Amino acid sequence: MAKPIGPICNLNCRYCFYLKKEALFARPRSFRMSEEVLERFLGQYIEGQPAGTLAIDIAWQGGEPTLLGVDFFRKAVALQEKYRRAGLPIQNSIQTNGVLLNDEWGEFLADHDYLVGLSIDGPQPLHDRYRVDQQGRGTFRDVMRGLEVLKKHRVKFNTLTCVHRYNSYRAKEVYDFLEGIGSRFFQFIPIVETEPDGSISPWSVEGKQYGRFLSKIFDRWLRKKAIGEIFVRDFDNLLGQVTGYPAALCTAAETCGRAVAIEHNGDLFSCDHFVHPENRLGNVLEDSLVEMVDGEKQTQFGNDKRDRLPRYCRECEFLNFCHGGCPKDRLIAAPDGEPGLNYLCEGYRIFYSHTLPVFRKMAQCLHNRRPASDYEQIDSAGD
Repeated sequence: MAKPIGPICNLNCRYCFYLKKEALFARPRSFRMSEEVLERFLGQYIEGQPAGTLAIDIAWQGGEPTLLGVDFFRKAVALQEKYRRAGLPIQNSIQTNGVLLNDEWGEFLADHDYLVGLSIDGPQPLHDRYRVDQQGRGTFRDVMRGLEVLKKHRVKFNTLTCVHRYNSYRAKEVYDFLEGIGSRFFQFIPIVETEPDGSISPWSVEGKQYGRFLSKIFDRWLRKKAIGEIFVRDFDNLLGQVTGYPAALCTAAETCGRAVAIEHNGDLFSCDHFVHPENRLGNVLEDSLVEMVDGEKQTQFGNDKRDRLPRYCRECEFLNFCHGGCPKDRLIAAPDGEPGLNYLCEGYRIFYSHTLPVFRKMAQCLHNRRPASDYEQIDSAGD
């Protein structure tokens, strides 16, 4: 039986806005997705979902998707309704830097129940370190204005925080800030980028430090007794794995390849981290979306994540939790010299070693139909 597709959409740009020196508003109109491509994509995407699909998730990313304007997304909603099967809900989410959000956006997002991922890297000094506009000015105040729009219109939102060389040493400040602005679901994305010569960029998070950062976020979460009140994507995923569920994050899954990316012109690529000519699967104006996603080329792409692991990973005690991490970060050699080790490996080891004892107690609570917050009572209760 066919697997569900997606969520997919990489509207008008190959890269999320984070890259150092990237221009915040520098997006030519020629990079806009046409209505023809939009309709062909949405029609195939919705119709391609197999029987038994409970819901369809569509994630609008970029670049900065709000550059397309509210009318573009009104058209998208109308097309979704045109192709939607009876009884099959469609949930939209949009990842934005928040700079262009205004009342028109707020009303639209609220009316159509969009989930908004707001990109913000911590308090102003941490956020403005790299998130700047074309004039080099920090965007923190603009993002906070966008957040107030979301709150005013009661739009559901979570936060996405890029973890880079600078803020990775300020985990407590980052946690307290995100909690303070009202976020109840934190996503942390490690920044790992390379220079033209293949070296790691100076703004990338250090491998070990990423693990220390997540561990300190975890300690803060426990200390504040926020279990069940604040949700951290990495924690939810690991607890689910310990409890016996498959990984919810593609980076932690054994194979990948279900979350493909579509470009403004209809070109489909294996992943938004692999928008390269060799990873082009076809074009929705000419090819079947289902056949591209389920085809031999994409299947091999997904299986390569498992099949190309170095021996160091295959013999690791934590293999079942990270499965080698995202292939885009397999940039270094293992201790025995074999290539293909994840740059974040040492950080993952630090994070798993620090948190798994607690997550295993939480999993035991859940198996016993008790809240995860009872984990401290496991030993004393003799469970």
